[in-house]
Amino acid sequence: MEEQQIAIKELARFVVDVIADKKGEDIVLLDISSQTVIADYFILCSAGSDRQIKAIVNDIGQQVKKEFGIFARSVEGNADAGWVLIDLGDIVVHVFNPDARAFYDLETLWHEATVLLKMQ
Repeated sequence: MEEQQIAIKELARFVVDVIADKKGEDIVLLDISSQTVIADYFILCSAGSDRQIKAIVNDIGQQVKKEFGIFARSVEGNADAGWVLIDLGDIVVHVFNPDARAFYDLETLWHEATVLLKMQ
C-alpha cells in the first residue's frame, strides 16, 4: 500500500510538471484522501484559452501513457465549455478557464483538503 501511494504521488507530481510545461497557471495539488473515497488527489489548473486547455489535456494523456503506461479512465467536459476533467483513477485533474474555475470554486469546496503544492 505504501509503495502504491508513493507511485500515485509521483504520478500526481508528474502531471503537475506536464501542466507547468504547457504554461498552465495557478496549479494546485490537493490531497483529498481523508475527505472522500473518489480519489486521493485533485489537481487544479487554469488555462488562458480553449486552445491551451486542449493542449494541456492532450499532453497529459500522451505523457502519462508514455511514462507510466496509464490511460485516462474518462475525460469529461470540453475546452469550449471552459473546463475539462481527466480521471486518472486515484488522481482527478481539472483544467479550467479562469471564469469556469471561479464559478466551480473547487478550492473552497475542498477547503479541508491538504494543499501539497501551489504554483502561480
